[in-house]
Amino acid sequence: MKFQQIRRSALPVCFAFLICALTACMGNNDNASDQAGAAKFADQTIRVYMGRGPAAEVIKASLPEFESQTGLKVDLQIFSNEQLSTKLSVQLAADSSNPDVLMLRPLEELKLFHKNGWIQPLDEYVRKDADYDFDDFSKSAIDSTTDKGKLLSIPLSTEQQILYYRKDLLQQAGLPVPRTLDELEDAAKKLHDPPNGMYGFVARGQKNALVTQLSSFIYSEGGDFQHGDKAALNTSETIRGISRYVNLLKNYGPPGVMNMGWPQAMGVFAQGKAAFYTDASAIYSGAADPEKSPIADKVGYAMFPAGQAGARPFNITAWGLAINAASDNKDAAWSFIHWATSKDLVMRSQQKGNPGARNSVWNDPQGVSGFPQQYIAVINESIKAGVGHDRPQVISVGEARDIVGDMVIKGLLGEDLKEAATKANADFQDIIDRDNKK
Repeated sequence: MKFQQIRRSALPVCFAFLICALTACMGNNDNASDQAGAAKFADQTIRVYMGRGPAAEVIKASLPEFESQTGLKVDLQIFSNEQLSTKLSVQLAADSSNPDVLMLRPLEELKLFHKNGWIQPLDEYVRKDADYDFDDFSKSAIDSTTDKGKLLSIPLSTEQQILYYRKDLLQQAGLPVPRTLDELEDAAKKLHDPPNGMYGFVARGQKNALVTQLSSFIYSEGGDFQHGDKAALNTSETIRGISRYVNLLKNYGPPGVMNMGWPQAMGVFAQGKAAFYTDASAIYSGAADPEKSPIADKVGYAMFPAGQAGARPFNITAWGLAINAASDNKDAAWSFIHWATSKDLVMRSQQKGNPGARNSVWNDPQGVSGFPQQYIAVINESIKAGVGHDRPQVISVGEARDIVGDMVIKGLLGEDLKEAATKANADFQDIIDRDNKK
């Protein structure tokens, strides 16, 4: 009897012990992947160089959770854009293994870095990483980070060219929002009123700076800067696109337009002195912020107007993340890039004003909560129609931009555009040929 009582009282204790053991085992299984990840990179440190901006700040603030999950230590250094470019040029040219991860401007630096063997192709990492959902990135943004068929960088922030306009002026004049370049020119002409301090159109007029914003005019008229390794500045389509830009600036732009980069052009529009303005979507806050712009509540956003080839604005990767080919920690570097460009981090970054390249985030109400409603629709439409470059696709891109920009300056000064295009095309072809021999 006594033995039976002891046995009965022991059963609940044993059962409880068994449940606790099973629960502990299940808990260990839940944490197994985190522990394995932490063990994989334990005692490793990678160095990351980034440019200053919302994306870098979000990544910096979120680093403790990444380090906790992976065991990897990250030495993140943030520089101004100019400092970053200088530091990368010195480090990479010296075949330094530092940094492991770098932030770069794909359309300015990717071809040079690839040609010199400074950055690691990422195709194999993406192919093996089933959880990454690489197909979620917009195609034209990936075009910006690809060279000669190799993926060399992952998009971090994007830009599209859009049309900014004054809603109140169009309404007062009974004009629709321009959907074509013909309609844009017609509306700019009707709203151009210099005696009263109002100009029909404003955009960049500085020789080098204007090229990126000129690009969408060229694409929408069916042209391009080049076709492969053949310069195309003298084609009828490209000349037609350049003529559109020249005519708008020359006939309806403000005085001193040839000295304007984006800050000056945005300043003219944001202060209520221009009816239309075309530039990158990423700088929209200059017009939308009431503290910066007295017309903030009157600003509208529209898809870039269509030319003879339709509406073809650029949709590019402004900044991307890449792996140093000389890094001794490439797997750890990819782990960081995977995390920094994951849906979660892109969502956080976009909520802070950094426009990302993941379609799922742009289609998520949380991902677009900080942007004007009309702006969101324009961006989504632009992503679908976008072209993945906004400047000549060569190594010597600065020199090529000067050649293209000089054509616009000559047009603004009244010189013959076709004649200017003939010379510019020959000069640009020389650059292409020279770069191919390097």
